[in-house]
Amino acid sequence: MATRPAIVLVHPEIPHNTGAIGRTCVALDMELVLVRPYGFTLNDKHLQRAGLDYWQHVRLSEYASWEALLEHRRPRDEQLFLFEEDAPQSFYEPDYPDDALLVFGSETTGLPPAIRVRHQDRQFHLPMRSVHVRSLNLANTATAVAYQALRGKL
Repeated sequence: MATRPAIVLVHPEIPHNTGAIGRTCVALDMELVLVRPYGFTLNDKHLQRAGLDYWQHVRLSEYASWEALLEHRRPRDEQLFLFEEDAPQSFYEPDYPDDALLVFGSETTGLPPAIRVRHQDRQFHLPMRSVHVRSLNLANTATAVAYQALRGKL
């Protein structure tokens, strides 16, 4: 199996977003990494509904905290890609390594400030043309980023 980027959700709150992202991970043969705390349990009916019968195929890793993930995985700086609506760089700009960690924060608050401060130069956004939209749905954003990260590698 080829190395693929992983989608990392830090403090996800909405189960159907996580379920839909899990389904995307299965479709693209990517790992889903969840960082606690969550706003739901993994047996939540909404998570299961969004993931359909694909949830059983999700390659899932869980960590108690961001620090635990960093300690266990020891990612290189160039492996980390954090996504925030107000980040300075477009997600079209980087070349994503095969082992990229595509990191997203919770639906209501985004990534914790301490993570953003620590990784200021690793933050990216998805461009939007309309001034009427503040942000995109987390599942839609993660899917768009995953396909961009795998562009030319599928």
